[in-house]
Amino acid sequence: MKSRTGELPLKLVQTTPKWLLISTPIALLALLAGGGTLWWNSVSAPASGDPNAQTIQIQVKPGASAQAIGQELEAKGVIKSQLAWKLWTNWQARQGKGSPQKGTYEIAPNQPLTAVAAQILEGKVIQSGFTIREGWNIKQMGEYFEKQGLFKAADFVAVAYKVPAETITPEGVVTQMLKQFEQVALPEYQKAAATNKLTLLEWVSLSSIVEKEAVVAEERARIAGVFTTRLAKNMRLESDPTVEYGLGIKQTADRPLTFAEVKRPNPYNTYMNAGIPPGPIASPGIGSLKAVLNPDSTDLLFFVAKYDGTHIFSKTLSEHVAATQAIRRQRQAGQK
Repeated sequence: MKSRTGELPLKLVQTTPKWLLISTPIALLALLAGGGTLWWNSVSAPASGDPNAQTIQIQVKPGASAQAIGQELEAKGVIKSQLAWKLWTNWQARQGKGSPQKGTYEIAPNQPLTAVAAQILEGKVIQSGFTIREGWNIKQMGEYFEKQGLFKAADFVAVAYKVPAETITPEGVVTQMLKQFEQVALPEYQKAAATNKLTLLEWVSLSSIVEKEAVVAEERARIAGVFTTRLAKNMRLESDPTVEYGLGIKQTADRPLTFAEVKRPNPYNTYMNAGIPPGPIASPGIGSLKAVLNPDSTDLLFFVAKYDGTHIFSKTLSEHVAATQAIRRQRQAGQK
């Protein structure tokens, strides 16, 4: 019975057994503990019971909060409860397990919440597959990645010589390329350490020129031999692709390089500068990398491209000039 003021009569409060006042919180805690376990087991269980459930892509942006990530995971059916997600990730942070890592994830909804959290806290992002063609320069690579919808070409070019990072980002792609280089090409360089006098950068840079010059694979070692011989004689490499790269142009049969372009200074112009350029002009393939480490031993000093992609090689400048003129006459005769 209540008084007019809505309060319990003092007599009733005084006659409440003391053991009940003490035991109620204990009983309540016990009840909550039991119910909490049941609740946790339910909300942390896989969102899907299908063992063949398709993965769902999740993009974690830099600085994203655990709550925001949980909301997206719940909305996309990856987890059952964003509250459970928040509780678990907070607990993991207190245990020193880290915080959500930015990147793109492929997450299966048929795994428990704890497994989903581990994937994101440990940064187990997806690896984007891509193919870099041998001979591409950095600009061409950037354009390719932009067409693939990964990121802007300018962003890739800006970090092309830097290293850290994660997943489908310019930095991540460069890292992946460097790892591939380390696994496939670097062992070749190390095997040739006893005879090779080129630095790592010189090796890759010279190989990139061979890559651009050699249309036919069988000519790579011979072209590398010509360049090696010219370097030994302190002759300039005089390679057209280095001029093209430095000027950002591409010559064709109908539009060859002009004398003015060949004489225009830039750091990569091997007509104007002695030695090997300061960096690669393209992505060299393993064939060109091996050719530079194992060039033909030759006294050939010149070569000129024919219109089928092969070359005429010469020992002297007069032979080279004659070969060049013969090729031009063939082209002119073909146009008539």
